[in-house]
Amino acid sequence: MRTIVITVATLSLAVLASGVQAKELSKSHRFACTWGSEIAAGAQQSKLSGISLYGARKQLQVRKFQQPWMRMTAMGITEQTYNSTSKLKPAAVKQTYYEQCVRHELAQR
Repeated sequence: MRTIVITVATLSLAVLASGVQAKELSKSHRFACTWGSEIAAGAQQSKLSGISLYGARKQLQVRKFQQPWMRMTAMGITEQTYNSTSKLKPAAVKQTYYEQCVRHELAQR
């Protein structure tokens, strides 16, 4: 019984600590992860609807971006999405990308 209580307490603290770490992520990192996840979801939608990688890249070329780094990053995310064999729905790709981006940013610390 004592080990169960200790295990539950340890897991509770771990969950609480991970929630605190996620809050430490800066606004700019959150924005970058959210933005990247939206690009990945859009690329997955294009891929599943039959648009070629060339067509998806052409759409990104005419799109306006807020920052200079965004265009090349969007191209990279799109290319990686097209190279993947994944058939996940765009919403699942968006969620997965965001979670992995946040995990990566926290691991950098």
